[in-house]
Amino acid sequence: MPTEKLTVIIPCKNEQKNIRACIESVQTIADEILIADSGSQDRTLDIAREYNCRIIEREYINSADFKNWAIPQASHPWILLVDADERVTPELAGEVLETIANPNPCSAYYIGRHNFFFGYEINYSGWGTDKVIRLFNRDMSRYKTMRVHSEIIVSKGRTGYLKSRLKHYPYWYFGQVTAKNERYTTWAAEDMYDKGVKANLGHLALYPLWRFIRQYFIQRGFLDGIPGFMVCILGAFSVFSKYSKLWHMQRAKKQPVPEQDLNDNPGNSSF
Repeated sequence: MPTEKLTVIIPCKNEQKNIRACIESVQTIADEILIADSGSQDRTLDIAREYNCRIIEREYINSADFKNWAIPQASHPWILLVDADERVTPELAGEVLETIANPNPCSAYYIGRHNFFFGYEINYSGWGTDKVIRLFNRDMSRYKTMRVHSEIIVSKGRTGYLKSRLKHYPYWYFGQVTAKNERYTTWAAEDMYDKGVKANLGHLALYPLWRFIRQYFIQRGFLDGIPGFMVCILGAFSVFSKYSKLWHMQRAKKQPVPEQDLNDNPGNSSF
């Protein structure tokens, strides 16, 4: 058994369909399960209480901000961060325990993911090589300050890789795809706007096309059949969406508000 104890952090909101399976996948290795909730209105927290999880709550601004708020509240130095739509396999659980028992561990570890789309595992189009830092030392690791696709920055020590993978079920129905695309492309556009990136016709026409070609042909998304084709099309659309939103921030004209004009110039009213 490891001498170090482990906190599993599960960030969530309205995850009653996922939270039970997620908690049960980490029960055997967690000395503490910390549910970081951002305003659930379903049965998520009721289910978490069934397992005696510790619950903290706060408004969600973006992923990096929310996780950086939760990390220092962990009771133990080692953290395994698992999203509610992810599952820790028995193989991964055993590897996590062996890793933190190592007398000279790295400060953080990448973990690969088996990603599923509408129940089908996606092995190509870049999804099969997906990896994220999820096991890390609480005192040496924080997420980079950005709105979307932030990754852990390790302040001290080495970064390693685990062999076992998480199972990741982000999409079971189409509404999840469109909702996530809306949030993430907006945040990505805002990040680019802050950096001074200027949207142009090349971004809108060529970048989405290149994204599809790269995922479907070069990364062989076609081998995943219709689900793979959908993943590649939606990937291209997400690129188009974020640059369209960036262009809108920089160049779009504001809609006239006649009622405002009447309020500002009451003499123009016919009454």
